[in-house]
Amino acid sequence: MLEAMLDEYGLDDIEITMETRFTEDLELESIDLVTLGGSLEARYGRQVNFAEFVAGLELDEIIGLTVGRLVEYVVRSLRAAEERSLSAAEESSLMAAEGS
Repeated sequence: MLEAMLDEYGLDDIEITMETRFTEDLELESIDLVTLGGSLEARYGRQVNFAEFVAGLELDEIIGLTVGRLVEYVVRSLRAAEERSLSAAEESSLMAAEGS
């Protein structure tokens, strides 16, 4: 997803690691981060709320945001959504079993 975005900017030859910083290394501006947030929402839906994630950061954290930190947030969000889904399914099964 990030690579496709960078291709659009002609930055397809940049090596991206977990330590790569969005603003300093990739020279992305705030509007680019908004675009990235939209791409994350399009791919993962409400499971990954980029706006909420960024709102919880201080300005210096946003400026220094790394690919790794964003990846960790996405993974945590997806795992939490999966756990909520499993819990809801288990609860539904218990309710069905009790009704039998």
